[in-house]
Amino acid sequence: MQLVVAGSSLCAQVTAAALASTGHEVLLYIDQPKHFNAIKQGHSLWREPGLDEFLLEQLNSGRLKISLNYVPTEAIQRVFLAMAPNQQDEAVMLIKKLAAYPQADVLLINQSTFPVGTTEYLEALLQAVSLQKDSETVVKRVAVSLPDLMQEGSAIAGFTRPNHLLLGSASDWAEAEIREILRPFNRRRDNLMVMTPREAEFTKLAITGMLATRLSFMNDMANLADSLQVDIEKVRQGVGADQRIGEHYLYPGCGFGGLSFSRDVMSLAHSLESSGVGSDLLEEVLAINERQKELLFRKLWNYFNTDLKGRTFAIWGAAFKPGSDRIDNAPVLRLLQALWAQGAKVKLHDPKAMPALSEWAGERDNLELCETPYAALKDADALLLVTEWKAYWAPDFEQVKTTLKQPVILDGRNIYDPDYLRSLGFTYFGVGR
Repeated sequence: MQLVVAGSSLCAQVTAAALASTGHEVLLYIDQPKHFNAIKQGHSLWREPGLDEFLLEQLNSGRLKISLNYVPTEAIQRVFLAMAPNQQDEAVMLIKKLAAYPQADVLLINQSTFPVGTTEYLEALLQAVSLQKDSETVVKRVAVSLPDLMQEGSAIAGFTRPNHLLLGSASDWAEAEIREILRPFNRRRDNLMVMTPREAEFTKLAITGMLATRLSFMNDMANLADSLQVDIEKVRQGVGADQRIGEHYLYPGCGFGGLSFSRDVMSLAHSLESSGVGSDLLEEVLAINERQKELLFRKLWNYFNTDLKGRTFAIWGAAFKPGSDRIDNAPVLRLLQALWAQGAKVKLHDPKAMPALSEWAGERDNLELCETPYAALKDADALLLVTEWKAYWAPDFEQVKTTLKQPVILDGRNIYDPDYLRSLGFTYFGVGR
C-alpha cells in the first residue's frame, strides 16, 4: 500500500520505518525543516536504540521517502497522524488539505495524543465537503484512533511486537484496512482491541493514569515505611506476589518523569476537570510525585543539619529513565534547583543525558559534568543515585568510599543492599529502607 505518516515525533518515525520494512511505500511528511534535514540523513533526533539504523535502512531501500510537502491525490489516502500534542493546529491544517480533494477516499489514523474527542472532530472536518463521487458511489471519509502505546527505549519493539493494540473505529471498512496494514505485526495472536474512538483515546490516558497511580501509591507506602521502620523492598515483593496485583510499576523511588508519561497524566486530569467531573485521586497522584522529587534533598538536608552551603554532592543519573537521553520532567531537575538554592555544588554523571542537561542548565559554576561516575565522586560530601543505569548497579564500593569525602549514599532507586553497604562503613539512605 501507499501510506503517509505525518509528523516528526518518535511515534511518527518508528511507524514510518516499521511500515516501510514490511513492503509498504511510505511517505514521511515532516513540516519542520530542521527535523527534515536530520531525518533525511538517518538521524532520528531521539537517540532511540536502533532507530537511526532502522530509518537509514528503509530510506536506502527506497520504500521510505521523506518530504516537507504533501500533496494529496485522487487516489485513496491512508494517512497516519503522529504529531506532538501541541500540534493540533497543524493537524487541522493537514485535514483541511485532505478534505479539499472531494473525490478521494480518506482513512485518517490518529496516533497523536490529543484531547478525548479529537478523532471525531477531525472526521467531521474530513466530511465537511461533498461525499458523493457520482450518482452511485459515496466517498469514504473516516478517522480512527490508534493510540501510541510505545515506550521510549523500546519503541521499535513496541510497534513491531505489540502486546496489544487499541483501535477506535465505528467503520467496518476502516477496521479491515487497519487490520491489513498491521497484519505483519499481529500474526501470533489477534491483539487488536476495537472500541469507539473516544474510548480508545480515553483508554490510552487511563493506562498512563493507572501506572502513575501505582508508582505514587508505592512511594506513599515507602514514606510510611520509613516512619514504621519497615523495609519497603520486602513489602514490594509481598505485594507483587499477589496475582491480583502483579509486580509491574511497584518500585518506589525519587519520582517519575518523562515528557509523554507526565503529559498524559496531566492530560487525563485536565480531561476529567473539563468534563466537570474532576479527580481527587489524580490530583493527589501528581502531588505525591512532585513531593517525591524532593525526597533525596530532604534526606540530605536532615543529615547535614540543614547546612548544605559550600558542600559538593555527586549525582549519578539525570535521564528520566535508563536508556533515554531525555530529561523532560526528570526528578534530577527539581533536585538540582533545590541544591543550588542552598549554595551547594553538584558533580554529575549520566551515560547519555549530559548534553540535554548542559543545554537546560547553561554555563554554571555550581555544576560540573563528569566523564566517568568516579570522577563525580571526587571531593563530594555524598553520592545521590537518581537514575538506575545498569552501569551504576555494581560499582567498586571501596573506590566509592575512598573517593568520597564522606561515605554517604542516598539511593533514590533502591538498587543497593543497605545491609551490605552499612557493613562496608557507608551511611545509607534509601526510599522506605
